[in-house]
Amino acid sequence: MGVTCFEHEIASPCPPAKIFKASVLDADTVIPKVIPNVVKCVEVIQGDGGPGTIKKIHFSEGHKFKFMTHRIDAIDKEHHSINYTVIDGDMLCGFIESISHELTVSASPDGGSIYKNKITYHTKGDEDCTEHANGGKEEGITLFKAIEAHVIAHPDAY
Repeated sequence: MGVTCFEHEIASPCPPAKIFKASVLDADTVIPKVIPNVVKCVEVIQGDGGPGTIKKIHFSEGHKFKFMTHRIDAIDKEHHSINYTVIDGDMLCGFIESISHELTVSASPDGGSIYKNKITYHTKGDEDCTEHANGGKEEGITLFKAIEAHVIAHPDAY
């Protein structure tokens, strides 16, 4: 099995608690609202939002993928962090075993936040997943910016 890691950081003017609430705690309802052309809905298969929870994300019609399923491995609401693993779905493209995310949102000196995501691709063989990862990174940044715009537009909701 091959392992490839990528990391990225995004600065935001929004406080960590607001970004974390919108992007993690309320993600099931926020994500389909802010990118309806990408995500149709999020279905909780099992669990209550804590470790072991399994969610299936249904992509919108016309998207290159149909669905992905992820499992929450750890969540720390106080420190604004979550670890989750994509365990199923056509986005694994047949050569990826799983995709692990370690996401944290921390305070920045200017009152905003820094969103950090470490993504680890576990491939079935020694496949190079750089191209796949770059596409996923761009989609992740687009999603984050859409959530950030939502938080800015609805400051009292978070």
